[in-house]
Amino acid sequence: MAVILKGAPVVAAMNEANAARCAALAARGITPTLAVVRMGERPDDLSYERGVITRCGKVGVTVKQYLLPADAAQDELLAVLAEVNADPSIHGCLLFRPLPKQFDDRTIRAALAPEKDIDGITDGSLAGVFTNTAIGYPPCTAQACLEILKHYNIPLSGRRAVVVGRSLVVGKPAAMMLDRENATVTLCNSRTQNLPSLCREADIVVVAMGKMGYIGADCLREGQVVVDVGIHVNEEGKLCGDVRFAEAEPVVEAITPVPGGVGTVTTSVLVGHVVDAAEKAAAAV
Repeated sequence: MAVILKGAPVVAAMNEANAARCAALAARGITPTLAVVRMGERPDDLSYERGVITRCGKVGVTVKQYLLPADAAQDELLAVLAEVNADPSIHGCLLFRPLPKQFDDRTIRAALAPEKDIDGITDGSLAGVFTNTAIGYPPCTAQACLEILKHYNIPLSGRRAVVVGRSLVVGKPAAMMLDRENATVTLCNSRTQNLPSLCREADIVVVAMGKMGYIGADCLREGQVVVDVGIHVNEEGKLCGDVRFAEAEPVVEAITPVPGGVGTVTTSVLVGHVVDAAEKAAAAV
């Protein structure tokens, strides 16, 4: 039976570290501050926003909300982002996407200053991931995968890793971050030939295809560590991932659960990015 790599212990450790960093900043008169920019009232956005606000409050990060109607004009959103960029008391910005159809996503992303892009959505942040330079921040979900592996002391250097899924939100940045840890990485997609064989060769399998139950026992072997990024609702109304957990858990060495795995860590990563941005801003003064 596999070791279950639960997110809760990772979150607890990150919260403790973030709270200590916030306290050190508070002693210098600095309050890490996150701008939340949201258009409309999508239920999933509202749920995530509540989680972010709660997590921020636990460690000492202040949240400033910018709420626009779903039918707002693009110029209105650009004006908000310009205000966020210009305000030195705001250290990070969470912009909810996907944007309503009247917005040009590329234009909006380009308007956010990379140093305040704590969710890794700008081209500058992604360039930082791929060049291993401190421009902006990596996407939070991709970093959450690495945080879990490191918390549980999963060896990465010299290990073979397969990342299934090539999105800019998870797959590609996660692959680059594993490469940075000296893993040998294969990035796969829906058209990859011999996917089960490639997956079985890996020591670490990160699955971020966005397809429910995409990976099963035919892709797995004993001794592997599996990180399941997917989140779906099945026919029974239960949350499940991209990996068929019931098939994988008896086979592999360790696996993240859904729910209770990567998703729980993502918010703490975001909060940590805000704190880091505040520390960088303080150092620059």
